[in-house]
Amino acid sequence: MDKQSLLNELKIDREAPAETGRRPLRWFVVIALLGGLAFVYWNFRPPRQAQALTVETSLAQAPRQRLATTESVLDATGYVIARRMATVSSKVTGKVMEVLVEEGMRVEEGQVLARLDDSINRAQLEMEEAQVASARASVEELKVQMRQAELNLGRTRDLAANRLASQAELDRDELNLQALRARQQKTERDIEVAERALRIQRQLLEDMQIRAPFAGVVIAKAAQPGEMISPVAAGGGFTATGICTIVDMESLEVEVDVNEAYINRVFPGQEATIRLNAWPDDPYAAEVIAIIPAANRNQATVRVRIGFISRDERIMPEMGVRVAFMEDSDAALLPGAESEFTPTGVLVPVAAILRADGGAHVWVVANGRISRRQIELGQSSGAEAIVLSGLEIGERVVSTLDLALRERLEEGLTVEIAASGTTGGIN
Repeated sequence: MDKQSLLNELKIDREAPAETGRRPLRWFVVIALLGGLAFVYWNFRPPRQAQALTVETSLAQAPRQRLATTESVLDATGYVIARRMATVSSKVTGKVMEVLVEEGMRVEEGQVLARLDDSINRAQLEMEEAQVASARASVEELKVQMRQAELNLGRTRDLAANRLASQAELDRDELNLQALRARQQKTERDIEVAERALRIQRQLLEDMQIRAPFAGVVIAKAAQPGEMISPVAAGGGFTATGICTIVDMESLEVEVDVNEAYINRVFPGQEATIRLNAWPDDPYAAEVIAIIPAANRNQATVRVRIGFISRDERIMPEMGVRVAFMEDSDAALLPGAESEFTPTGVLVPVAAILRADGGAHVWVVANGRISRRQIELGQSSGAEAIVLSGLEIGERVVSTLDLALRERLEEGLTVEIAASGTTGGIN
């Protein structure tokens, strides 16, 4: 090849189409456009709709009116007692096979607490059922014999009418039929006796299951499987006298001994305030139920019963308390007496309040979303507390805040209100 041919190969043909140089540019534009769309979607996409969290709420309410005076006419100490408490035992002596309760368990009326060994009772029940069946079979047998006796008597009467049978034979057949009828009546009475004995055996078998006499909370467990239990104390101390002790928490009240010199300051229906020694800063509204009409000559005191108007789970039997008997409410109508007033703020359940970093806050639900609200607390009474600022009447707060729920709550979270819509007795 000569030099001219080589030079011709190095020439650039400017008339050829320039499509090959534009292809990379087109792909770059397409990639940049797709990347821009992805960036816009990722940063400006609508938020994903998460499943709403279900919470229990209560409405913030106006505090109830109360007397402006906070002074008491008499202070006394006493204890929380249960008017309804029972140590549940069995009706008969038996061996414990199973105990179905533990301390602190809540039971309902009629719930099975324990079971005793019922093998003998079941055997006796089967025997009574067999006796009832045998007596019924005897009645059927007598009915057949009576039918035969009636036929014999009919034939004898026909023969006697034709002077082919003697009067003695006729009397014999009549007496035989009467004897069978008498045996049938006796057998029917035997069936009644056997059925009553059967009912007794069924009741004895049912008594092997010890049931709760009323609804309450188990505070003591006295028997274990394998032990003998008896309704009366047995010698040697090897037999238990009860399965457990149940307390009806709705029957809790306070008993105090008031010096007889000051009993004239107390009257039934009088307003009072109860403070537990364990929580002296949380008073409970109460009133005097009755004054026991008997004095203790050794202590010179009179016993007084005080009932709770509001209570919560912190109140337990045998807790020490201090009771303040308030002035007669009729005194507020006298000239110069202090009148009733409405405390400022709103009333919410104590369970809805969370304390942290020296402050307090609640979770407010509005328009299906939740937000944290700082509040200023006032006085609390039992299960309720007064919020001085940070909440308005009618706002809805989350009332049940267990540890699992606290970890899930966050500002702006979508929530649903539970079907009940109320807790803590506040609607």
